[in-house]
Amino acid sequence: MPLSNLTAVNIVQSLKKGEFTCLELVKSYIDQINKYENKIEAWEFFDENLILNQAKKLDEDHQSGKVHGDLHGVPVGIKDIFDTADMPTRDGTEVHKENPSWNDCTVVSKLKQAGAVIMGKTVTTELAYFSPGKTKNPHDITRSPGGSSSGSAAAVASHMVPLSLGSQTNGSVIRPASYCGVVGYKPTKGLISRHLVLQISRTLDQVGVFSNTIEDAALISEQLFGYDKQDPDTSLSAKPKLLFASKQKPPAEPVFAYIKLPFMNELDEDTKQGFVELKDELKGKVDEIELPEGFAGIPDWHKIIMESDMARSFSEEYSKSKNKLSDKIIEAIERGMKYTAVEYNNALSKIEVANTYFNQFFYDYDAILTPSATGEAPKYLHSTGNPIFCTIWTYCGMPCINLPLLKGKNGLPVGVQLVSSLYDDERLFRNASWLTKKIKK
Repeated sequence: MPLSNLTAVNIVQSLKKGEFTCLELVKSYIDQINKYENKIEAWEFFDENLILNQAKKLDEDHQSGKVHGDLHGVPVGIKDIFDTADMPTRDGTEVHKENPSWNDCTVVSKLKQAGAVIMGKTVTTELAYFSPGKTKNPHDITRSPGGSSSGSAAAVASHMVPLSLGSQTNGSVIRPASYCGVVGYKPTKGLISRHLVLQISRTLDQVGVFSNTIEDAALISEQLFGYDKQDPDTSLSAKPKLLFASKQKPPAEPVFAYIKLPFMNELDEDTKQGFVELKDELKGKVDEIELPEGFAGIPDWHKIIMESDMARSFSEEYSKSKNKLSDKIIEAIERGMKYTAVEYNNALSKIEVANTYFNQFFYDYDAILTPSATGEAPKYLHSTGNPIFCTIWTYCGMPCINLPLLKGKNGLPVGVQLVSSLYDDERLFRNASWLTKKIKK
């Protein structure tokens, strides 16, 4: 097996045992990038010398007996909205092309402390919104990889890196994970700092990760959790022990809620059929549930918050460089300027109402079982697809994970999404592992 096909968990163990060096590992990934990058275009910034120097330093540390971090030698891709001191951060826009990064953002700093090799910056959509970047779907280069974390998902799917960072303001971790056929995890809002990450919406922005296994998603996420005084929305709660949870059996077989969301008509027919078969496989363990009528308003409330916050976050780009922005982002900013304070505050207030409902809901259910996206990756590159099956969970800040368990009519990945209650990320990982084993047995 090529080194670039190993899981991150296996890489950590093998490097500790001295089965190969960090330099050998990194060269294997560089070969993979050189082989596939011309076709997939997942990277915005990639510097071989910078990568090789990191690897050599980690090998020197190993030889001198220094204690390994939990990600010692593991290559990680960084979405190009996370500031990095030694690499440019362009945010997917010409407007920020010359903007220097002076410091590492909190999560990149944590990755370096854990011993990760920062492989480069992955492509994002323009200002992490809807206008696509250059990245193609590794399963079919005529199809969308999703957005806005397109490069991060595609890089993991094509084994250019075992792990990568993304972010989600609507559906930008779960949807590309579904389209590219990888694990995508968005933790409970507040578990991971967003300090020095491009802000779209303080209320909605959440950091997430991509990997090829549940255990790998757990491994990297545990390095990122923690309170950060520079992000006042981070939580002082105990850090979830996801790696342990992912190896645990649930105390009893989980019971899932399949919620008939107001937009079920958006699902492709083959995805509907896939979920019928999935529910049949889980016979007696899935209840179909109707949400209260008011939940149909969440996509509109989410849009009011997101676009209002974009108008504030990107006011300088709009006033000084409007001619360099796409029509999509200009229209979103201009809509955001028109919402009233009453509309905005009403949309914010409904988050607590929804979370109160869901906190009670999870007394009866272990997880919500729902599609990650409307179906297979769309057969075009001018759009990133529909994020509607992520909107409610992002709005509420609830933890969710994409599991690449289904295939559509063209043999392309279709993701299954599990959602858990706030700060119950450990239970989410226990149930995700159980479901994956159950379906793949």
